[in-house]
Amino acid sequence: MLGLSKSGRGLIGVDITSATVKLIELKRSGQHYRVDSYAVRPLREGAVVERRIRQMDEVVDAIRRAVDHARPHSLRAAVALPASAAITKTLTLPASLSDEEIEARIELESDKHIPFPFSEVAFDFQRLGLNARFGDQQDVLLVACRQQDVSRLTDAVLQAGLEPAAVDVEAFAMERAFGELRHQLPMEDSQECVALVDIGANMNAFHVLRGGRIIYSRDSVFGGRQLTDAIRERYDLSMEEAGLAKKRGGLPDDYQDTVLKPFRDTLLQHISRSLQLYHTAGRNPEVNRMILAGGSSVIPGFSDRVAAESGMDVVIANPFVRMKVNPRIDIHTLANDAPAMLTACGLAMRSRS
Repeated sequence: MLGLSKSGRGLIGVDITSATVKLIELKRSGQHYRVDSYAVRPLREGAVVERRIRQMDEVVDAIRRAVDHARPHSLRAAVALPASAAITKTLTLPASLSDEEIEARIELESDKHIPFPFSEVAFDFQRLGLNARFGDQQDVLLVACRQQDVSRLTDAVLQAGLEPAAVDVEAFAMERAFGELRHQLPMEDSQECVALVDIGANMNAFHVLRGGRIIYSRDSVFGGRQLTDAIRERYDLSMEEAGLAKKRGGLPDDYQDTVLKPFRDTLLQHISRSLQLYHTAGRNPEVNRMILAGGSSVIPGFSDRVAAESGMDVVIANPFVRMKVNPRIDIHTLANDAPAMLTACGLAMRSRS
C-alpha cells in the first residue's frame, strides 16, 4: 500500500475535514470487511481550513471525543493529506534498481520532480511494474509533500492518544473505498467510467474513475455549509442550531422553496459544470454513471434530480453495503453517516488484519 509510512495490522482511518473528525476501524472478515468501531464528531468553524489544521487544540479534542465514543480495539491511525498538498508522479527507472537505489535516485534528482527544497520533503514510492514499452525499465509512483504537512497531522493524532501509523493521500484513500462502491452500480465493464461527487462542508470534489483509478478531478467552492448559512440567516438561528435543523428537520413550511431549492439548484449547476469541463478537457471517455458522496448527498430528492438532469444512473455512496457490522454499532446511524465516510473508510482499508 502506498503512503508516507508503512501500513500494518489493526489500523483505524481518521479523516479530519473542515467540519468534522471521522474515525472508523475495519477488520477483515473473509473476503470482506467488518466495521468494528466508528464515530463522527463536529469541529468548530475555523479549526481546519482547506483541509489544513489551524487550531490544533480543537482538532485534538475532537479526535479524543471520537476515540472515546468509538472505543476502537487498535490505536494505530492512518490519516490523509489533501491531494492539493501532495505531488504524485510516475517515474521510469531501470528495472534492476533496488528499493534503496530507487530512494537514492529520487533524492539525487529531487529538483526535477519536487518544487521545494529536499530538506523539507517527506516522500514515498511504489513500484508499478515493468514499463509497457521498455522491458528493462520499471514504472515507479512517487508521492511527495512538505514534511510540515505530515507533522501537523501526526502531531494531532499523537496528542489525542493515537499512534500515527500511516499518512496517505486523500485521492488514494478514495480510490480504495471505490472498490466497495462499485458494487452499488450495475457496471458491465470494469473499465467503465464513473463520476464520484464528494459534497463536503465548503467544497465539492468531482472525480472520474476508470478501472478504479482517478483520471480526472476538479474542486468547486460550494458545499453543505452554504445550506447551513442560508438556514441560519433565514430563520435567525445560531450556527449550531442551523446545523441541527438541517439534519433533523422541523423547519417552517417555506423551507423547501425558499432555502432548500435554491441550494439544490446551485449545487446541481456546479456538478453540471464539472461534467461539462470534463467532456471538453480532451478525448475523455464517456461517463454514464454517478455516485454522490458527502453529507449533503442525502438532501431529499437531490439524487433523483441529478439523475433526471444528467441522464445517468445515480446512487448515494455507501461503502458498508457488503460489510458486516459490530453489534454494538447502531446500523441506522452508520447508514446515515456512510456517504461522508469514504476517506476514513479508504484509510482503514490499508489494514490487512
